[in-house]
Amino acid sequence: MSETRRRFTPDQKAEVVRRHLSGKEPVSDLADEFGLQPSQIHTWVKQVLDQAERAFQQTPGRPARAEQLQAQLFERLKTKLTQKNEVIAELMEDHVKLKKELGEP
Repeated sequence: MSETRRRFTPDQKAEVVRRHLSGKEPVSDLADEFGLQPSQIHTWVKQVLDQAERAFQQTPGRPARAEQLQAQLFERLKTKLTQKNEVIAELMEDHVKLKKELGEP
């Protein structure tokens, strides 16, 4: 009698590995609970550890929080500077008109 092949989802595999790596449960207990060979759990742990450096890499599509805040600050300051320049230009224009009206050089 042949058994059908069981498939574990990535979430299920991650849960087994977390429970083992957290130091709470030995591989033998987890293997009995899930009906697995201990070598399968060791393989999953090895896969996780081989990819550990990816957890600390910055994803290329998403800027870091500090960079986002800096970009937002830059945009706010740029907007304020534009508004300031517009106000100064308006005041200078009014000043020139007033000087012409008063006949000052």
